[in-house]
Order: sequence, then structure tokens, then C-alpha cells
Amino acid sequence: MNELITKYQKLLDQYPNNELARFSLGKAYFDAGQFSEAKSQFEQALARKPDWMVVQILLGKCELSLGNKPGAKDCFEHALKLAIDQHHEGPQAEMEQLLAELDQ
Repeated sequence: MNELITKYQKLLDQYPNNELARFSLGKAYFDAGQFSEAKSQFEQALARKPDWMVVQILLGKCELSLGNKPGAKDCFEHALKLAIDQHHEGPQAEMEQLLAELDQ
């Protein structure tokens, strides 16, 4: 098992309601290419904090990596709305580009 995955799993085991630990575990899984595991962590993080834009983006990227283009599109559309609402121009541009690519 990946060292970061182990580290963040232990942290989450110790602090199960720590949203940052859950995000970090999900990101470690994502970076390791374990998209199903990452997706699960990101979904749990969003259940507690639905306006977490970066998690919404990463969830969409998991869906895309797992071959679920409709799911990815839904995630990216939600992330785009969050980016606009939260005034994040970089993520907004990224979501617009990814959505345009999905529509091709």
C-alpha cells in the first residue's frame, strides 16, 4: 500500500469526522490511480460539505477515469456552478474546457 494512503487512513481512523483527512486520503488514492477508492472518499467528503469545489472536480475526474462520462459531466457541471458562485476563475475555465471536450 502507498505510504500516503497508509498515513491518511491512519489519520482518518483516528479522526473519522476530519474532512481534511478524508480529502487527503481520497487525493492519495486518486494520485495512485485507485479511482474507485478515491471516488468513495470524495463522495463521503461531499456528503458533509457539498460546496467543496475541488472535491467535486476530483470526483468528476474519478468518474471520467472510470469511464462514466455522464457522471463526470454531472460533477463538472456542479463544479462549474460552484466555481462561478465562489469566484474561482481558474477552476471555472478548467470546467468549461472539460465540459466542452465531453460534448465533442
